Amino acid sequence: MKNKKLVIISHTEHYVEKDGVIKGWGSTINEINYLANYWEEVEHVACLYDTVVPKSALAYTQSNVKFSPIPPFGGQTIKSKLLILTKIPQIVRQVNKSIKGATEVQLRLPTSIGLFLLPLFAFFWSRNFVFWVKYAGNWNPQKAPLSYKLQKWFLVRNFAKCKVTINGFWPNQLKHCYSFENPCLTNEDIVNGLQVSLTKQYVAPFVFCFVGRLDEAKGMHHIVKALKEIPSEYIKEVHFVGDSAERSLYEKQLSFLKERVFFHGFLTKKGVHDVFKKAHFLLLPSASEGFPKVIAEAACYGVIPVVSNVGSIPHYINATNGFVCDLDAQVYSNTVLNLLKSSSANLKEKANELIPFAKKFTFTNYLHKLKLEIFNS
Repeated sequence: MKNKKLVIISHTEHYVEKDGVIKGWGSTINEINYLANYWEEVEHVACLYDTVVPKSALAYTQSNVKFSPIPPFGGQTIKSKLLILTKIPQIVRQVNKSIKGATEVQLRLPTSIGLFLLPLFAFFWSRNFVFWVKYAGNWNPQKAPLSYKLQKWFLVRNFAKCKVTINGFWPNQLKHCYSFENPCLTNEDIVNGLQVSLTKQYVAPFVFCFVGRLDEAKGMHHIVKALKEIPSEYIKEVHFVGDSAERSLYEKQLSFLKERVFFHGFLTKKGVHDVFKKAHFLLLPSASEGFPKVIAEAACYGVIPVVSNVGSIPHYINATNGFVCDLDAQVYSNTVLNLLKSSSANLKEKANELIPFAKKFTFTNYLHKLKLEIFNS
């Protein structure tokens, strides 16, 4: 039996194709397309941008999904951040309209709209629905923007009397905070990935990859340094999936790799998975993360993560299934150099340990945990 109406409120980027088709950030749209199988109606309240549609964007495939646009907000400058004040009335009206008749409502945080939506859900709006917050950021960061700190403070004290799903498992975790894996894989992905992983050989020269924004926050400068120190005979190919205004800088810095380096820009899910099928290692020395879905997606294909010790990453990745190190340029380079000394048998063992880890990030597992822990059914 299907639930009646699910409303999801997020800052997910949406765009309009020339033919009028609405597309949104791929990983979120994949999740919503899956959830739509279990609700009569799903409404997604999110941002609509008037910009070029990236390759990573996807269309909704389910006829029972409705997209309700709100204006984009936020930015890098103080002026752009303050402009949200002019957009609050429109956002509040749309959210208030969308939650009418809802049986379940999910608010995705942290994002600046949480600063005014959380108090509204807590103190002003009547609630005839299950309300929960999906906190996708780092639950226990060393440093965080003030707006993120305020949202976490509000959630920890549970003024909204809701359940909160978070990344990772933390000491003294509150009863209303539930550890969840953000879904990104289908059961078909697991089957296909297993076939690839079992036949993959971990023998030099290796294929390295990175998926994400091409900037310092994702550790691109650490990756550049590490690749410069790897003896050339160990590198077969290096693939970068993602984009940013700094892409040309990194292309120049890595030009020494010549025909062995590939900057793909944004790719479809199939394109990303095609990279994973050939890759041996995922390079991701991020400065801050909740838990990056890309680690689970790569793990599905036996791509061994070489990652930083931030967020909830070390709750899942350790010496048995990858390489984890503190965030320091030389430490990361040394970690990459040391992994090259690992035997092919040892690397194969790590890859095999990634299979049960990847299964935790299936949509099937996500829905099961929602029913059991959030809906108590």
